[in-house]
Amino acid sequence: MKAFSSLRPVAALALMGGLLATASCTAPRAIVSTGKVTPKGEFKVGGNFAFNVATETVSKTGSALLTAARETAKKDTVQYNQTIEKLQVAALAYVLDPVRPSSDLYVRYGVIDRLDVGYKYAFGSHVFDAMYQFMGPTGTPESPGRQAGATYASIGLQYATQRAKLPSIPFLDNINNVLGFKATRHDLIVPLVFSQSFGPEEENGAISYGVMYAHSFLSYGFQPENLYNGPGSGSINDKIPSLTVSKQNFSSYGGFVNLKLGYRYVYVIPALSVYYQNYGDYQLLNNKTASLKGLTFIPSLGLQFRIPTGSR
Repeated sequence: MKAFSSLRPVAALALMGGLLATASCTAPRAIVSTGKVTPKGEFKVGGNFAFNVATETVSKTGSALLTAARETAKKDTVQYNQTIEKLQVAALAYVLDPVRPSSDLYVRYGVIDRLDVGYKYAFGSHVFDAMYQFMGPTGTPESPGRQAGATYASIGLQYATQRAKLPSIPFLDNINNVLGFKATRHDLIVPLVFSQSFGPEEENGAISYGVMYAHSFLSYGFQPENLYNGPGSGSINDKIPSLTVSKQNFSSYGGFVNLKLGYRYVYVIPALSVYYQNYGDYQLLNNKTASLKGLTFIPSLGLQFRIPTGSR
């Protein structure tokens, strides 16, 4: 049993890591927790694959803009116009809420009864969090504190940090070439999770649901090399000044549901999280501004291993 509970999860996660590394470094916002925290002295390890779909980002990156970005990137000097404004908004929308796959690997540990802590690595984003269980028993499938069907509830705090950047793919690469865009962001998420156990102490899994509040902090800048007012003649007097650093923060609100399905040591976790956010007003080049808001849908699929240590 010890070999099953330690070697197999490590080998499986090593394989998952190779597959998930091809996805983005977006900070994970899918909620896959249940209301029951990791029992004292136990570990959970796992990974999630998600797809982030943001309505505002979809609306700001149409096919016409893709073509304009490619054409603009070919020019030695570029005249500031409405297309350049749209490219800036597209870059911001993508960093605020990308439309692309994301992934993470994580480990959790039960520090004391009703409290666990965790770390996630999302291939460029680092996430630290803790969950406190305020409802339900604290046993294990081997030593249950209550019969099947118990209700659990917990509240958590998650902090994520990342250097947000546009990936080197067509269109986004063109925007980088024209605008010299850079950004960093930090995210706080507070999930409130309720779950109903399948079997004693989630031996067969659970159904979980709840709400979450998030607050994000973004620092960004545009440093174009060949962007000018006027006809784009290249005159130094007409060159658009850089926007070195601008800061903005915004709140998000949402809800989620997930299923934890398996038996004792291995679980599959499909989930859906939905957020609404008013991203706020953002400073652009040439003293222009833009406002963004919208919904985000995050379907995800995860694999989790429970590792008992026998310390209870």
